[in-house]
Amino acid sequence: MSISKYKFWIGGAVCLVVIGLIIGALRPKRVSGAQPGASPDVEVVQVEQKDVPIYGEWIGTLDGLTNADVRAQVTGYIMRQGYQEGAFVKKGQLLFEIDPRPFQAALDQAEGQLAQAKAALANAQAVQGRTELDVNRYTPLAKEQAASQQDLDNAVQNNMAAKATVATAQAQIKSAEAAVETARINLDFTRLVAPIDGIAGQAQLQVGALVNLSSGAVTSVSTVDPIKVYFTVGEPQYLAWRKRFPTESSRLAADKDLRLQLILADGSRYPYEGSFYFADRQVNEGTGAIRIAGLFSNPNNILRPGGYGKVRAVIRLQQGALLVPQRAVSELQGGYQVAVVGADDKVSIRTVTVGDRVGTGWIIAEGLNPGERVVAEGVQKVRQGAHVNPKPFAVAERR
Repeated sequence: MSISKYKFWIGGAVCLVVIGLIIGALRPKRVSGAQPGASPDVEVVQVEQKDVPIYGEWIGTLDGLTNADVRAQVTGYIMRQGYQEGAFVKKGQLLFEIDPRPFQAALDQAEGQLAQAKAALANAQAVQGRTELDVNRYTPLAKEQAASQQDLDNAVQNNMAAKATVATAQAQIKSAEAAVETARINLDFTRLVAPIDGIAGQAQLQVGALVNLSSGAVTSVSTVDPIKVYFTVGEPQYLAWRKRFPTESSRLAADKDLRLQLILADGSRYPYEGSFYFADRQVNEGTGAIRIAGLFSNPNNILRPGGYGKVRAVIRLQQGALLVPQRAVSELQGGYQVAVVGADDKVSIRTVTVGDRVGTGWIIAEGLNPGERVVAEGVQKVRQGAHVNPKPFAVAERR
């Protein structure tokens, strides 16, 4: 073989190797283990049909069952604070004491004036007794002309004057007794006591402060067991509830049987159920809602006025509701869709009408049938007509 032919064969082999490398680089590489066209794994759950309680939920504000302001009724300086702020106090317990000395002096003075009035009455009654005797003595003597008519007339006039003096003294006694009672009441007002059993609030004035009728509340006391919870309900919802119980007896029975739940600010559920207390007399014109009050037992005084929470209550029972997990429902441009897996494991994207949310589930009003399988996990993997590999939805693991 000549040298030129040898070079030709060598050059051809090199070209074939280069072409092979270029083709190998341009061809898409198949990932190890990949199976083109394999059905994606999805988790499915059957549409459940059952009777479902429908809850209403509203923002609630806590308030005392009874709230009483403690105010000064007399003018004076606070000498003593007799309670612990935020502690439970009993009705009649001393909260503050105003300097009682001026009021004790006023009482002593009034009692002295009463004693004087009583002495004046006794003296007037003695005088009137003597004039009465004169009248009784002169009357028969004047008839027998043993005494002049003038003497009798003088005795009668003196007796009438004495009676008037007695009446005046009696009136002075009543006035003095009223003054004593007023002084005694003012002295009692120096003791600011709890008007009710409850939790006493922060002191608004301190020892040494001058108080009077216009000073405002020195503190407040609230009855918190049971505690009151206010929440507002929309007028349509309120009317719908009332229409279900058209008669007075049925309405009262429904209100009595209504059980309220309270979700506290930390997300925990309050252990005691509440009861309906009253509905306000009018609908708020600005919000179109009516104010409702409920009562909750509060034995340990954990709940305090001014706190917030969510009030929940069963407002109706929806029978035969179709229920699916909320994660199975997709929202698209204001509508809702569910991926339904048929008996042939093919996906059908179906538009549905949703109802109320119940826990982690969603009631489907239209678009599904009981027992159908819907995709609860892996919705993003499927499309209309796609073939899938369905597996049971691990509900317990995802709660």
